[in-house]
Formats: sequence, C-alpha cells, structure tokens
Amino acid sequence: MDALADLDLRITGCRACPRLVDWREEVARTRRAAFADQTYWGRPVPGFGPPDARLLIVGLAPAAHGGNRTGRMFTGDRSGDVLYQALHDVGLASQPTSVASDDGLELYGVRVTAPVHCAPPANKPTPEERETCRPWLVQELRLLRPTLRAVVALGAFGWQATLPALTEAGWSVPRPRPAFAHGARVSVDGLELFGCFHVSQRNTFTGRLTPVMLREVLRTAADAAGLREAPYDG
Repeated sequence: MDALADLDLRITGCRACPRLVDWREEVARTRRAAFADQTYWGRPVPGFGPPDARLLIVGLAPAAHGGNRTGRMFTGDRSGDVLYQALHDVGLASQPTSVASDDGLELYGVRVTAPVHCAPPANKPTPEERETCRPWLVQELRLLRPTLRAVVALGAFGWQATLPALTEAGWSVPRPRPAFAHGARVSVDGLELFGCFHVSQRNTFTGRLTPVMLREVLRTAADAAGLREAPYDG
C-alpha cells in the first residue's frame, strides 16, 4: 500500500512533457475568473481511491480548471459531477459530489485514474504525450493487480491507452485488440474490461451518455469486481 502512495507522489513531480508542463502551469497562474481567489494545484494529478481497489476507472486527463485546480481526479468540474453522482448512486462513493480534495469524499473498492496525468490544451493530449505517460499507468496496474478484478475505460482514448498498459503490466490481451464501444465487455486474463462513453460535457449534455447508461456500466463492472456484495451496496 505504501508503494502506491509513493507512486502517486512521484507522479506529482513529473515534468516529462514540456507542452503539458507549460500549459498546466500557465493555467494555474492565470486562473479562471470564478476561481481567481484559489490556489491551483498546477501539477500532475495522481490517481484517487484505495490501494486495494477491485475496480479501476480510467479516464482521459485532468481538466484545466478541475483536477488541475483541485489536485484530485474528476474533482471540481462537470464531468466529475456526473461520475461521482453515478458512483454514489451505485454504492461506490460516500457522497455524490466532488468539489475539493478535502471535501471528505471516499471511494469504496474503486480507484479513478487517467492515462495522462497533466491537463492538456483543449483537453487533447497528443499520442506522444500518452505514450510518455504510460509507464505511470503500467506501474499503477502492477501495484493494483493483487486485488484488481475489473476496469472501466471511459472513451476511446482511455480504452486505447488501457489495452497496451495491461499488456505491459503482465496481462494477456486478446489479439487483435478489441475495439472500443459503449457497453463493450472483454475478458483479459482474469480481468473484466468494460467500455463506457466518456463523462465529458459533449456526451452528457447531448444525451449520448445518460446517467442511466453510466450507472448500468458501473453496476455491471462492480458485479464483475465482486463489489456488489459489500455492506455499502447502494
């Protein structure tokens, strides 16, 4: 468990991608008017959740004025509002909101991470930045392997980043690699991988991803991870 905390600490000091470093720090300096009185995190954002998680959720990257501001994945932005509400609805989070790193939120048996740990311009990391960041995800998967039973990849980017990371972490991924689709389910060497549309505003505002659709994927993944029998089931 200390190993994962050490990994999170090392992630927060990474400066491997100059474009991302410049952007995240510029955003932290200039800030959005609504948050002008706040001190931004302005560093890579580590994963969030218990070190013995049975379910891992893989997103895309921190939001410039969300995780890059608060220092916690999916915290302080509209995407996080949707995700943590759904996690609370299915009994995997202690509260339905995620506004600050000290708001008391706890996750039950689930951890949230991203293949890119820095906020990218226009929320679009390059393939090279994704590859540069991949060793962090690989190591996180290795450390979680004793307990990990299911993974939910949010969006095609998360799916495409997760598959090679699983391979490097020691799982045998099917060939050819399975394609992303919402509701996709693939067995990967004893691990269940699920695809879900990303909780971006583009998807949630247009109805491409509804709360019902998100809860369905999370419930199915929780079942696969063996979490639905826990006393905090909701």
